[in-house]
Amino acid sequence: MPTATPTPPDPFAPARLGPVALRNRFIKAATFEGMAPAGQVTDALIAYHRAVALGGVGMTTLAYCAVSVDGQGAPHEIVVDRAAGAGLRRFTDAVHAAGAAASIQLGHAGPVAAGTGRRGLAPSRTFSPQAMRFTRPADEADLARIVADFGAAAEIAADAGFDAVELHFGHGYLPSAFLSPRLNRRRDRWGGSLENRARLARTIATTVRARVGGRLAVLAKLNMRDGVRGGLEIDDAIAVARLLDADGGVDALELTGGSSFQNPMYLFRGEPPIAELAAAFPRPLRLAFRLTARRFLRSYPFTEAFFLPDARRVRAAVGLPLVLLGGINRLDTVRQALAEGFAFVAMGRALLREPDLIARWQRGDDAEARCTHCNRCVPTIYRGTHCVLVPPGERPGHAAA
Repeated sequence: MPTATPTPPDPFAPARLGPVALRNRFIKAATFEGMAPAGQVTDALIAYHRAVALGGVGMTTLAYCAVSVDGQGAPHEIVVDRAAGAGLRRFTDAVHAAGAAASIQLGHAGPVAAGTGRRGLAPSRTFSPQAMRFTRPADEADLARIVADFGAAAEIAADAGFDAVELHFGHGYLPSAFLSPRLNRRRDRWGGSLENRARLARTIATTVRARVGGRLAVLAKLNMRDGVRGGLEIDDAIAVARLLDADGGVDALELTGGSSFQNPMYLFRGEPPIAELAAAFPRPLRLAFRLTARRFLRSYPFTEAFFLPDARRVRAAVGLPLVLLGGINRLDTVRQALAEGFAFVAMGRALLREPDLIARWQRGDDAEARCTHCNRCVPTIYRGTHCVLVPPGERPGHAAA
């Protein structure tokens, strides 16, 4: 008899992510909010996430939170220490009251931190174009401290009521930089072979799992490609995914690409908003930025679900639940991804434009999301991330700012 074709999962039905039950398969992706001045949870930050929780997502992700002061990748990021605990508890209480689960993205910016005025840590001495100086190679003491900081931050997140932590292993941040053959030129146990280059990410994941056990879900955001010559490519990324799967430290992988350090538009796709970014610079630097921006901010054609082709290769190679990310704008694309075996979808810009998109789709209005992927939201991250097409009075969080 012919084998029956399995029924694809309903995107709006409850689903499990490790030890956590989510009300559906939609995750608000981690996108830096720029709403934590002095690194404190604010009413504006809570309102921003409460809007997408009320709008129907299964889980929303607080981004980007550093595990240590030298791991901050931008001004005013939250550092997850005991002093942050009360604000983080206020955040999770508000998200839970709105019906969604709460996740927190934990990371160490590594070389990206050089753009904040710090020296920046990297696997090897590397020139930072944002800071116009060289980073410092991380030594054994640095790495031991940072691994411990990830474990401590995850425990603080669990105590604050988060349902999940997302470990940032992408975008040129420290674990991602160690994975990169271009950035990691070490000859010790942290460099050379893929197993050595993956050691930091794997050690962080197993350390976090040991600290939090089954109290919350553990995800890792993993680059499939760095988008730069000599960087991490898909075959090595698949091998890293297999190692993380075998280690048992994570409950799911969220698949991404690009580098905040070297090639950010590989993540966003479409035209870079050079004029808007230039306007955010002090006046004396604007012309210089305009003249040099194209070297750093490349243009890639936007296509919906642009990470799907590479993500399919990871899906075929590992058994871990996978979260599909990358320009998802249509409900039929979500259904297709779930039918192909992806466990969840993560959405960023579409929910910035329409915080209630998931509820709209669930009501039966399955028209495409209104996000145009113009990328003009990107320059707003330092003054409160928002969609420039939404009038100020209608932006979640801004009335509370």
